[in-house]
Amino acid sequence: MSLMSIHRTPAFRHRVCSHLCRFIAGLALASSTAVASNELTAPLPELLPWKGASEKLVQQKGDWVTPAEASDFKTTPDYEATRAFANRLAAASDDIQVSDTGAANSGRKIQLITVTEGGSDAKANGKPTLLAQAGIHSGEIDGKDASFMLLRDYIGDDKSLKALISKVNLLIIPILNVDGHERAGPHTRMNQRGPHNAGWRTNRNNLNLNRDYAKLDTPELRAVMDVINQYKPELYLDIHVTDGEDYQYDITYGYNGSFASDSPKIVRWLEQTFQHNVDSALTKAGHVPGPLVFGVNSDEFAEGISHWTATPRYSNGLGDLRHTPTVLVENHSLKPYRQRVLGTYELIKASLASLAEHGNALRAAITEDQQQRPQTQVLAWSANKTPDLSVYAEKPFKGMAYEKKQNPISGKESVVWLGKARDYLGLPVFRDDVKAVEVRVPEAFYIPRHEKLVIERLKAHGIEVSDAKGGPLPLTQFTVEAHEFGKAPFEGHFRVDAKFSQERIQRPVDDYLEVSTNQSLGKLATALLDPRGPDSFFQWGFFNQIFQRTEYAEPYALIPLAEKMLAQDADLRSAFEKRLQDKTFAENPSARLAFFYQRSPYYDQEYLKYPVLLKY
Repeated sequence: MSLMSIHRTPAFRHRVCSHLCRFIAGLALASSTAVASNELTAPLPELLPWKGASEKLVQQKGDWVTPAEASDFKTTPDYEATRAFANRLAAASDDIQVSDTGAANSGRKIQLITVTEGGSDAKANGKPTLLAQAGIHSGEIDGKDASFMLLRDYIGDDKSLKALISKVNLLIIPILNVDGHERAGPHTRMNQRGPHNAGWRTNRNNLNLNRDYAKLDTPELRAVMDVINQYKPELYLDIHVTDGEDYQYDITYGYNGSFASDSPKIVRWLEQTFQHNVDSALTKAGHVPGPLVFGVNSDEFAEGISHWTATPRYSNGLGDLRHTPTVLVENHSLKPYRQRVLGTYELIKASLASLAEHGNALRAAITEDQQQRPQTQVLAWSANKTPDLSVYAEKPFKGMAYEKKQNPISGKESVVWLGKARDYLGLPVFRDDVKAVEVRVPEAFYIPRHEKLVIERLKAHGIEVSDAKGGPLPLTQFTVEAHEFGKAPFEGHFRVDAKFSQERIQRPVDDYLEVSTNQSLGKLATALLDPRGPDSFFQWGFFNQIFQRTEYAEPYALIPLAEKMLAQDADLRSAFEKRLQDKTFAENPSARLAFFYQRSPYYDQEYLKYPVLLKY
């Protein structure tokens, strides 16, 4: 998933001691030979032996052996073979329907598989719905092959699955990143054990779909929002595979914790009901479920792990804001593909069982969270520097042993995982529970009608947007006082960070659209439209036009205007004389002229003004 980049800054030294030159030259020759024969693979840490009860799920013969099983889990079916197998499942059962929900920019369509008892309408049959999404990073495709095995067993009259689908609807997106899925090969995922033809992380526009949940730049993510808005799933599984450290857990998952959640009732259900059910089922099947974790120091795992609070650019961060219970699944990349797929099968089945038994309680939690109307909202959290030592005080973290060795390639000590289990008692946990950005929630936002892109994205999220009328209304406008653009593009945008001043204004709103925060998605609207939020449309660069000046003043017109202004305004003359006491200003003709231009009626009154107005 590459979230580890949040916590790491790898350093590769460019100067190598002369006594290593022959070694490196020989390595380069060996590497080029291996690449030519397509045999160069990254050596990975040794495995712990594994044999789980879920092995009984595998079929090796018969008409319904899945493509992954047919290859002994060495490969995964390509785009066309995936679509064909899904269509074959649908042809075999009236309960399974296959449709397309949007398409990538290449034209490849995104399949949606719907499983309901008797083929009833999942939008209207009154049953809770589980959405399982695979392949947002298409090299992390465990969910696709696990889903195919589960659906194969369903049409094969698996009584337990039949009983679950009688109570719950199941939606499956087998491949979200359909273009990245076809950029496949043995060298796409260096730190992952299979499949041999894993796909690529980003789509064909080189955008990471798992950074697009807030801004919705990609048609793939807009397709996901269509599914969520239409079907309103009670539970959403976003299935990934980790990067990073070695540990014993094979199936890890998480969500924004109760210490920093915008959906506290939902999180309570996830912590008290879902986690218990899933962990029990996975353990019974021979798997080792664990928490979604990221090491705080890649060079010293024992320093602790981070309990991350996601912003809405990620699925679990967005789900928390929109009150859609969302679980980010991260199977462990160093475990074999077979083991990961079987664990994912058990995870999906256990999720269905949780909804079947406790769906009404979850629905009640969703309703309670949707009815929240807070006066303030935290838009960003930062890590607490004081660790929580209680989480693993009695029950240890199931890690792996490692040692540090001086390495001639990196020029420093590097971690070497030893392939042996090691339990970490008292492992520090650093929570993102410090309020970094907290704002007052307005009654409504007012967006100029010409901001079509922003309005379209709000509607794609399902946020209610209405015509604004009347006025003038007392509104608050933000003005940028200082700003800094990103030094490099990120996900196709030059992001911008700014500091603001605020002023109260009176303005008619006939040319605006209103976004009230008195709606179930009011928290999401605030996160997207308050410019101080890290995933606001402002910080993603949707309003960068306010940093442009398109009208200017010529000295031959401005100088006599300035003389006239000084003659008419004693306060202005006093302010100018005070500024002249600053030698830098006094010796800068452009700054002196700008002083008057900025105070003249000719100056652009929209320059550096955030165009979205707030009503408190």
